[in-house]
Amino acid sequence: MKPPAEAIAALLAGTHADPFALLGPHDGPDGTFARAILPGAEEVEAFSLKGGRLGKMVRVDERGLFEGRLRGKPKPVKYRCRALGSEWWVTDPYSFGPVLGPLDDFLIAEGTHLRLFDKLGAHVIHHEGADGVHFAVWAPNARQVNLVGDFNDWDGARHMMRRRLDIGVWEIFIPDIGEGRAYKYRITAPDGTVLPLKADPFAFASELRPKTASVVARRCSWGRGCSRRAC
Repeated sequence: MKPPAEAIAALLAGTHADPFALLGPHDGPDGTFARAILPGAEEVEAFSLKGGRLGKMVRVDERGLFEGRLRGKPKPVKYRCRALGSEWWVTDPYSFGPVLGPLDDFLIAEGTHLRLFDKLGAHVIHHEGADGVHFAVWAPNARQVNLVGDFNDWDGARHMMRRRLDIGVWEIFIPDIGEGRAYKYRITAPDGTVLPLKADPFAFASELRPKTASVVARRCSWGRGCSRRAC
């Protein structure tokens, strides 16, 4: 079923409350159907992470919204994008499932999670067949949280995060990035006010003043001779 125009407008504006319900591949009555926002692309074809062709996507909105039916069951996908003689690849963050699990939900909600630094913040991981970074932040009163960084041109509409309603945590896995990437969170207050960009309180590193962004870094093993300046 085609989403209402208001839902599509919210997706493109980066304000949709549940972007994972509409973006990425999903089971449909006629098989797997995918939707993706790929600004600047004119032609798009979907592939599995192993390189198998899954189907071509059709641009349905000039702002970069593509849709198409894919072969097989829903799975993590990447898109080959073409425009003006150029070609680039985008692995779809909305084709991946959550990273945090039910036990994390239970312990965070109870206030007894003893390793929050392993769950919140930015962590370089391998998830569902792809390398990337998992971002998670606790913002229980936020209407919306979007991830911005040097990997999406600090565009607040590009990466809307998944809200875990029971615990007030927002998360997203961004494939194909790693250490050294600068990022912040774009938080929308309950009254709709977009707050100034926020650094990550669980970040393991940050930019040198006067810059204020958090930086993706691996956690040091304290007492083992870590020499990284960020530690």
